Parts: sequence; C-alpha cells; structure tokens
Amino acid sequence: MSKTLIDIDDEALALAAEVLGTKTKKDTVNAALAEIGARRRRELALQELVRLAEDGAFDKAVEPGFKAEVRRGKQGGAWEAGSSS
Repeated sequence: MSKTLIDIDDEALALAAEVLGTKTKKDTVNAALAEIGARRRRELALQELVRLAEDGAFDKAVEPGFKAEVRRGKQGGAWEAGSSS
C-alpha cells in the first residue's frame, strides 16, 4: 500500500462514506476504489455474456425441454462421459 497526499472533495467523501458504511477517510477511499474495480469487472463480465449470447451460446437453453434434458444428464458433452445411463 502506498501513501499519497491528495486534495479530496469533502462532500463527495462524506457521501461515499455514508453509502459504503465506512468511518475513516482511508477506509472510504479504499472501499470506493475497490467498488469501482468490482464495477468494471461486472461490466466486462456482462459484455462477455452479451458476446456469448450474440454468438448463440445460450440458444439451446431456451429450447423446449432443455431443463429436463439437463436434469436427466443427457445434454451431451463432458457431463455425459461420466454418467452410467
């Protein structure tokens, strides 16, 4: 962890502390930075899901009877190799 001297908007810091439930400036800044990182990871994951959907990765999942196939273990692929049916 590095130590940095910066000017911080007190109103923004107070609001962030309230939202994040933090007590100290240090905890608020660290929690806010962590939240922004987590938000970015969620955005990237959503973009990947959209890409997969556009490529048809979930098409079979919306077909009638798919859930029943999965429950029976007959979806074909890696899971089927270990089944005894």
